[in-house]
Amino acid sequence: MDFDLGDGAAELRLRLRGLIQENFGPNFLGAFTNNPNDLDATNSFCRLLASKGLLTLAWPKEFGGGGGSLWDQTVVREEMWAHHEPRGAQYMGLNWVGPALMAYGSDAQKAFHLPLIAAGDVIWCQGFSEPEAGSDLASLRTRAEPVGGAQGDQGWIINGQKIWTSYAGMAQWCIIAARVGGGERHEGITMFLVPMDSPGIEVRPIRSMLGPHHLNEVFFNDVLAAPDSVLGEIGGGWSVIKTALAHERVGIARYARCERLLSLIGAELSPHWSDLPSTLHVAWVRALVQVRVARLLAYRTVHAQERGEVPDVAASAARIAVTQCDQSVAEVLFSALDHRSLEAGSDAPLRGAVEDHWRYAQAATVASGTIEVQRMIVAKALLRGESV
Repeated sequence: MDFDLGDGAAELRLRLRGLIQENFGPNFLGAFTNNPNDLDATNSFCRLLASKGLLTLAWPKEFGGGGGSLWDQTVVREEMWAHHEPRGAQYMGLNWVGPALMAYGSDAQKAFHLPLIAAGDVIWCQGFSEPEAGSDLASLRTRAEPVGGAQGDQGWIINGQKIWTSYAGMAQWCIIAARVGGGERHEGITMFLVPMDSPGIEVRPIRSMLGPHHLNEVFFNDVLAAPDSVLGEIGGGWSVIKTALAHERVGIARYARCERLLSLIGAELSPHWSDLPSTLHVAWVRALVQVRVARLLAYRTVHAQERGEVPDVAASAARIAVTQCDQSVAEVLFSALDHRSLEAGSDAPLRGAVEDHWRYAQAATVASGTIEVQRMIVAKALLRGESV
């Protein structure tokens, strides 16, 4: 594997940083704050990136992309996450909904959905987790009953509840996992593409430490999905989910934000660095090493994706490393700033980025599948004699 991202990587990074600086103030900490202007700014920024061919840089041109490499997209991903993800809620559609549509969608589904994502004009949410099926997603109970024949010739009636659904209150579309037929576990799981303004869908926000907009309960009460709403094969949803999660887990490049925050805190404290305890110096270096390891594991997954593989085990290993470095960096930042760690606002150290990062780091062990589930995926692969 070659770790050189190409001659244009540095130039692309500088271009992206320039666009971020031009469009966001120094206090920007992401889209999901109490200031609605932050969300509006990210939606406008997505359309700006799209107009410059940068939003879906690695997508094929026939799907509205730039025809670039996955390494180009990795540069975009890293710069976005390093600067508090100025693509906002749209990163989900860009990161894995689009690739899943390319892999499993019908020609009509691709023609309708992919241009909207590539133009920065749509927000997606995912209906995966349920109150009784979080980490054990295969035990989901939401059901889809066919109308007009076993193949849903006249549509599908969906009933069930989803939870922790990020962006549900602002999304236009949901990709939802529901069970068709009488199978258990992975059998019968089917993916549906459903408009969020469909009658029978109710969204209830869940208050959390992550701030507004993030988490929601979503209820599906006799929701009628169109006959052509199935993504992939009926009963073949587990393959779609595995593909989606492999893209999602490597796509959350929080290691890039971790490295940037370590650099910023080093510069902030540099006049007094020698006065800090040696244990903090050691912790800072160890955290940086963890960040670099997480980056390399993510690159290994991208390398496999470039060869056309779906490296779900490698993606889980990368996700474990990112989660661990996320929390290690949060602890180092807190230790370095002591009582000022919880300060927020423009007068806080790093303009409140430390407090913001710490809150998100606590949720990192749950997002995109718990770290325990990731460890089980890796452990089972090792027991089967597979390389990880």
